[in-house]
Amino acid sequence: MSKEYPAVPLDAWVDPEAVFCALADGADDVFWLDAGPTATAGWSFLGTGRREEHPDSVREVALGGPTTDEIVGVPFRGGWVGWLSYEDAAARAGAPAAEPDAAVPQAAWLRAESFLAFDHATRRVWAVGEEADAAALASLARGAVPPHPVPPPPTAVEASARHRPDEYAGLVERCRDHIREGDAYQLCLTTRFTLDRPVDAVAAYRRLRTATPSHHGGFIRVGGVALASASPEQFLEVGGGTVRTKPIKGTRPRGATPDEDAALAAELRANEKERAENVMIVDLMRNDLSRVCEPGSVGVDGLLEVESYPAVHQLVSTVSGRLLPGTTLGGLLDAAFPAGSMTGAPKLSAMTILHELERGPRGVFSGCFGWVGGDGALDLAMVIRSIVAHANGAYVGAGGGITWRSDPPAEVAEVGIKARAPLAAIGATLPPGW
Repeated sequence: MSKEYPAVPLDAWVDPEAVFCALADGADDVFWLDAGPTATAGWSFLGTGRREEHPDSVREVALGGPTTDEIVGVPFRGGWVGWLSYEDAAARAGAPAAEPDAAVPQAAWLRAESFLAFDHATRRVWAVGEEADAAALASLARGAVPPHPVPPPPTAVEASARHRPDEYAGLVERCRDHIREGDAYQLCLTTRFTLDRPVDAVAAYRRLRTATPSHHGGFIRVGGVALASASPEQFLEVGGGTVRTKPIKGTRPRGATPDEDAALAAELRANEKERAENVMIVDLMRNDLSRVCEPGSVGVDGLLEVESYPAVHQLVSTVSGRLLPGTTLGGLLDAAFPAGSMTGAPKLSAMTILHELERGPRGVFSGCFGWVGGDGALDLAMVIRSIVAHANGAYVGAGGGITWRSDPPAEVAEVGIKARAPLAAIGATLPPGW
């Protein structure tokens, strides 16, 4: 598998964006797991890697990892960075799955053997890797110059949509029909917006992280395909034999004034539809984790908590459990992926219904991305608020959770809100009505 590499501290803080621009300019395969442009907590990891020729081999990693108290310095000391797509996970779960996108691999992993680790709380930086590799990275970091201002996006063109707004509204009603009939009690209905021209993925990510900063953002480029994400949702975290998931259901924008901001947060916290949707997914995630956790160990650490970020308020819950000895990444993914927040519940029924309604692949959108350590620790985020760029263009997925109380026009508007910033970052606008 993957070994643990030493970490050498740098003598001063360096700007992650400056290093990223220097690395991305000279390497085809590059990653930046990004805690955000104004982060004061959390970690960022930035480097290059070798493509994993057998992506499924990462599933064999035995999970565990050190506890928080046992971590000395850098929590990620070598392993893999990459993404997993929705269709592969749906098929493994026994659901019907659309034909995957030919231009984008369903699973892509880079072996992370040399990278920089940024501790935003202490503003310290480490070069991780074998001595020569770490020294080269440290030298590059020290010599990185402030990046040029990110160029504006190209002249905006209208993206094409998988569904017209009225079609999506009709699909919301069909979801409500299924809920009324008892086939599901929550469904995460999604659609896709496509731009059929090449994009500068590095510049697009720099624009995206500026417009919508997030604690679990990231950029991963493997073989000419790039994922650029401003994800606010942590999917799975493993350390010390404990697994945690933090599903998000419920979003409101930040207010223009303190009073308006507080009112929006309070409305989110009290909204009956949002609370019900969140609790449904909490119950689903409890069930998923119980399949790979010690009996009686799965619990809810936080329920319906409003977390506030620069652009949005989110309604977040936290579920955790003690992993059974011998649990592998593949075992955890088979239990919990795709995430319930991106399917609905019951999960298999929801995925089957959504396959019929959506009529096309989700691809990397609705999947997950992040790092898996050779020591069995991991940190994976949901692929939402994201851009997937390939040689011929790019796509942005967006959707929302549908319950019996959903209002079709409001659901159409929510999709537009979620897709607008990623599309703007690539020089695209929503079609009329979104």
